[in-house]
Amino acid sequence: MSMIKVDLITGFLGSGKTTFIKMYAKHLIDSGLKVGILENDYGAVNVDMMLLKELEGDNCGLEMVAGACDADCHRRRFKTKLIALGMSGYDRIIIEPSGIFDIDEFFDVLHESPLDRWYEQGSVIAVVDARLEDELSENSSYLLASQIAMSGLVVLSKTQLADKKDITNTIGRLNAALENVKCPRKITSSEIIAKPWSKFDDCDFERVKNCGCRAESFVKLLSESGEFYQTLYYLDVRADENSLKNAVKNLFEDKNCGSVFRVKGFVRKGEKWIELNATRSELTIRESDCGQDIVIIIGESLNKDNIERIMSF
Repeated sequence: MSMIKVDLITGFLGSGKTTFIKMYAKHLIDSGLKVGILENDYGAVNVDMMLLKELEGDNCGLEMVAGACDADCHRRRFKTKLIALGMSGYDRIIIEPSGIFDIDEFFDVLHESPLDRWYEQGSVIAVVDARLEDELSENSSYLLASQIAMSGLVVLSKTQLADKKDITNTIGRLNAALENVKCPRKITSSEIIAKPWSKFDDCDFERVKNCGCRAESFVKLLSESGEFYQTLYYLDVRADENSLKNAVKNLFEDKNCGSVFRVKGFVRKGEKWIELNATRSELTIRESDCGQDIVIIIGESLNKDNIERIMSF
C-alpha cells in the first residue's frame, strides 16, 4: 500500500491560509488526486470550514478537530481524525492548523502507531503576509518563528498590495524572529514565492507540493496550549455592512479593547450572508450563499467589556 502524504499549511492569524488551501487543494484535485482537508482549531466553532465547503465532493472531504479542551484531549482527537482519514482512500491530506498551533504536535503524531504505517510527511508551507507587521508581540514573534523554521517553502500572501521594500522588510522580520529563538536558519528569496496568487500556475503549485520541510532547532519559549491568546464569540449579530465596517475599524484602533489580531465570521443579510474577514491591514466583506451565525474576535489581552460595547449594534 502506498503511503499517504500529509501537508501542513501554517501561518499566523489572518495570513490567508484558508484561501491558499482552496487554491492548492483545487490544483491537487484537478491533478486527479483524492484530497482530505483537516481543519485543526482550538476554538469550538470553525468559520474556516464554511469557506472551504465549495471544495467538498467525491474527490475532496472536509473534517474538523474541535478544540476547547486540554492539550492531551486535543491530541487524541487529532490522532483519531487522522486514523479515520487514513481509512478513507485519500491520496493526500492537507492540514490547516489554527494560527496558534505548535508544529511539534504535527510531527510527533505522524510517528505514532498506526499512523506511521499509513502516512508520510509531505510539505510544510508557511503562509506569511507580504506586509508583515513590524511590532509583533513576543508571543506572536515566537509563533511565527516556530512556523517558518521547519517550512519547506514560505508563500507570501497579498503581494499585490506590497512593493519590493515591503517584501524585503518582511524577510528581515522573519529572520529576526528566527534569530530571537536561536534558530540557525536564514530565509532567503530562493525559499519564498512572492507573486500574486491569481498568477500562480501549475509549476508554482507543484513547487509547493514537493517542497518538503526543514529540520531546524530553536528554543521553545511558550506552552503548546496557546493560552496567551483569547477568543471571543458573538452569536446572532445584526448589523448592516457600514455598521459592521465601523465596528471592526474601532476594534482594531481602540487600544482599550486590547490587541485585536483577527475578526471573522458571518452576519445574516436577508436570505443570504455577509462574510467578514479582517486583520489590522485588511478588511473584506462580501455576500455569501452560506454561513454560520457568528462573529469571532481573536487577540491578546482583550477587554471584553469594551469589545462588547462596540459589538452592541
